[in-house]
Amino acid sequence: MRVWPDQKPYYSANQYYRDIFGNKIYKISLDIGCTCPTRDGRKGVDGCTFCSERGSGDFAIAGPMQIRGKIDSAIQMVASKISSDKYIAYLQSFTNTYGPVRLLVPVYEEILADERVVGISIGTRPDCLSNAMLRELARLSKTKPLWIELGLQTIHQKTADRFHRGYNLSVYEDAVTRLNQAGIPIIVHLIVGLMGETYDDFMSTVDYIANQPISGIKMSMLHILKDSPLYKEYLENPFPLLDEATYIKWVAEAITRMPENMVIHRVTGDGNQKNLIAPKWSAYKRKVLTGLIRYMTVNGLYQGLNYR
Repeated sequence: MRVWPDQKPYYSANQYYRDIFGNKIYKISLDIGCTCPTRDGRKGVDGCTFCSERGSGDFAIAGPMQIRGKIDSAIQMVASKISSDKYIAYLQSFTNTYGPVRLLVPVYEEILADERVVGISIGTRPDCLSNAMLRELARLSKTKPLWIELGLQTIHQKTADRFHRGYNLSVYEDAVTRLNQAGIPIIVHLIVGLMGETYDDFMSTVDYIANQPISGIKMSMLHILKDSPLYKEYLENPFPLLDEATYIKWVAEAITRMPENMVIHRVTGDGNQKNLIAPKWSAYKRKVLTGLIRYMTVNGLYQGLNYR
């Protein structure tokens, strides 16, 4: 069985950032006031059905304060848990390349100019990456590390239509091609246990992603949040959600199908407990992570084992 230097059976974000920066690096979440094309009327008004009112950036620092103040507040939020003077700024809420390039780029520049910020990770959609934006992102990536995070979730169009994603797989593929041409590393988000999807459906998404020219992935279970459109659908037509043991088995198998150099940035999620309806077990993130590593260790599983 293979383990990485941080003793995990996969290439974790913790190890990846140590490889880049030489020490442990933490992320701080910022909300820079963007919206989404599925919320402002361009492609819809309610957003993706699983998304919270805050664009699933419930822990991101928002409000009218200046960028420096948001960074200060974000650091204060984690100061009691960690000791660090270097952070990656994570633009998590909504779609952070959706808006005029001339207005958004100065925001990125101000964030990167902060001496405490060693890099920036920008959450967005593949249909919100203009060529002009990519040129600016490529330029900025030469000053400090920069990542683009794409919310793909699934390769199955039937499921994507059900949660109102608003673009098809060819749009994602085009964005990945152009991001690679610009030299910008990509992190792809997947949701495990989407409504109506089977084990085989999820693994076909995993196998597809495993052979994409991307830097890393994030996996999270499907959350039912009280302030999301999916909550009403779940009440009216309840559908099965994965239990903790099944979730761990699916994620473990997914990791074995990934190439060894693909960074596993996230293996579980933690929705806002005030709004979390189900699955309740997902609120205990550390327990899920411990259970995953134990399951992989006991069964001799590690990243790359089943990669084809």
